[in-house]
Amino acid sequence: MTLLQVGNIAKSYAGVQALKSASFELRAGEVHALIGENGAGKSTLIKIITGAVEADSGEINLDGQPIQDNSPQLAKSLGIAAIYQQPALFPELTVAENIALGVEQTSSWRPINWKARHVRATELLAQVGANISTDALAGELTMPQQQLVEIARALGANARVLIFDEPTASLSEEDTQNLFRVIGELRARGAGIVYISHRLDELPIIADRVTVLRDGVTIETRQMADVDRQELIRLMVGRELSAVFPKREVTLGKTVLEVSNLTCREAGIRDISFTVRAGEILGLAGLVGAGRTELARTLFGLTPADSGEIRLRGQAVKIASPAQAAQLGIAYVPEDRRQHGVILELPIAANTTLASLRNLAKFGFLDFAAERELAADYASRLGVKTPALFATAGTLSGGNQQKVALSRWLATKPSVLILDEPTQGIDVGAKSEIHSLMGELAEQGLAILMISSELPEILGMSDRVAVMHAGRIAATFDRAEASQQTILAAALGH
Repeated sequence: MTLLQVGNIAKSYAGVQALKSASFELRAGEVHALIGENGAGKSTLIKIITGAVEADSGEINLDGQPIQDNSPQLAKSLGIAAIYQQPALFPELTVAENIALGVEQTSSWRPINWKARHVRATELLAQVGANISTDALAGELTMPQQQLVEIARALGANARVLIFDEPTASLSEEDTQNLFRVIGELRARGAGIVYISHRLDELPIIADRVTVLRDGVTIETRQMADVDRQELIRLMVGRELSAVFPKREVTLGKTVLEVSNLTCREAGIRDISFTVRAGEILGLAGLVGAGRTELARTLFGLTPADSGEIRLRGQAVKIASPAQAAQLGIAYVPEDRRQHGVILELPIAANTTLASLRNLAKFGFLDFAAERELAADYASRLGVKTPALFATAGTLSGGNQQKVALSRWLATKPSVLILDEPTQGIDVGAKSEIHSLMGELAEQGLAILMISSELPEILGMSDRVAVMHAGRIAATFDRAEASQQTILAAALGH
């Protein structure tokens, strides 16, 4: 039975066509995957379905009845809910209070039944298998716990259509499997699930059907069992990707970065030693909590080391702050690009030049012409898709935001580039572009340290792989000897 029908939705922003003709049908008890490159229109379509954005044309039907004058309140009342990659909870409120915001009908004269609120929250959390205190502050929960709270809130509001937007991007394998279990239970109850993910390998496990968007248009809807990964990629990008991981053969130069017995108690890393040569991509693998991001932050001066030695081009250096790291030629593109990689409210040009303002100043004043020239140069080099450089970074797709974050640090002319999850949450086409760019940078002699939770990416892009376990480097493998089995064994401490 068709639960939700989306027909020929179109939407434009300031002359840019985000959606041209997007259509799909969601059945009750179905997990329907919605995929496409960043910029294909998925986010806009979600916002229209949930009432956050008004469509220019097209229609949405629920149970065969048209939804008129949609709004977030109306969508919620009709049982439509979205669970985003970054959960939308109030961090200063308790779990029970956050759930109540989506469930309770409040009024100024009616007293709050605190006991009933906690009892109801406990019941809903139990339904999703979450062992979380209802008194805990939402801001103190882990990402998987926050997602479960959002799902519980949606259940309390009797949601029948649940939209999951990149739900596993920041989850461990164990947390992913638990989420899949919860989704399976929701499906068994007759809920319709729209599942958006760039992790194509997940789709055969969780999805019944898949709809592909490209350039704001629905390309095709297929049974998941009838389509393989390569066919999905072809449908998404409209072309064959010559190589999933376009690793270039680069002649390695001298050692650029040498780390010896590095320890930072605050970061939880101990006795870290490794080298990276000019033109080399050193992959840094490990399980969540192994200390990979913590190591990157120490190298960049965010959590300065307690002991050990860092040498750049043979010279011992002390890095006590990000400013010092940048001056020494170390660039760091963090994992969370929306929080730390780009400033969403600033224009693309300002984001690009933020780390290079000293070089763009004349007599103490910013040379805006030079800023625009530099930003345009990097936007062209990296293929940033935007109608204008004065557009804010928040209007860009995830892949283009990542390119802007890269541009900012490449503009500083670094010799060491640290990339923390460089392709997390971006589509296969943008991933291929980022990978190609990494190859070009390696050819130019950059020493690259790449942190990734995706083993195929680690294996496909790295010249060597260092594996972290419990704050230490447990093993290092050459490209030829690295495999998923050897990396996982080292990551588990075996």
